[in-house]
Amino acid sequence: MTQYVRPKKNLGQHFLTDANIAKKVADLVFPDFQGKVLEIGPGTGMLTQFLYKQWPNNLTLVEIDTESAAFLMEAYPEISNSKRLICGDFLKLAPHILQNDMWFVVGNFPYNISSQILFAMIQNRAQVVGFGGMFQREVALRIVSKEGNKVYGILSVLTQAYFDVTYEFTVSEQVFNPPPKVKTGVLLAKRKEEEPDCNQSILFDVVKTAFNQRRKTLHNSLKKFNLSLQQWEQLGFGKLRAENLRVSDFIHLAQLIAANQHEQ
Repeated sequence: MTQYVRPKKNLGQHFLTDANIAKKVADLVFPDFQGKVLEIGPGTGMLTQFLYKQWPNNLTLVEIDTESAAFLMEAYPEISNSKRLICGDFLKLAPHILQNDMWFVVGNFPYNISSQILFAMIQNRAQVVGFGGMFQREVALRIVSKEGNKVYGILSVLTQAYFDVTYEFTVSEQVFNPPPKVKTGVLLAKRKEEEPDCNQSILFDVVKTAFNQRRKTLHNSLKKFNLSLQQWEQLGFGKLRAENLRVSDFIHLAQLIAANQHEQ
């Protein structure tokens, strides 16, 4: 390797330098997985080397940094020559990249766009059977949080509605270049076998509306959905706040609102 890649602050780059951690993250990919593996933001390839050993013909890389992409082209000519090294913005390219195949998405996700990457996984879940990788620890804990917890919120509900997600382990700041100012949490998510029986856009709207006014009771924060007093009484949680509802409660709410809209 002849190139040195400089981590870029504007891209949120913190290159992983610990091979043991990289292998543990690579091992998150389902061992019997028959689809394709996508690494987001491979950077200098610390994680890539382990993914490539296991999935040499089914690994695709997407890297927004042209300097990192040039480094990876030299390091992995087989991937580059087969057009499985994509230089571009995953958030813009996700529907194109993920179409027509089953994917497991993995990476050292840039902290500044990790929530957007998560929503891309949800939106493209028909093709994404699972994902695993590194998030800012606070974000990772929020994603796996359960109702009743102060950090339980939009990311928690919408991820858990579609994926079974677990917190795997914590990573020190010192195994990155440059070291971030916070710890990293590693998550593993597997798409649920059964899709929630509700309209996705209504569920998103209900969850976001409820948590954007999380200090209000649901009866007050969700007034725009025009549920009757009788319906709130039947639900039994109109006087609670968003953080007290289970994921299944939000799904039930979305179902009821959809039924109301259908009758109008």
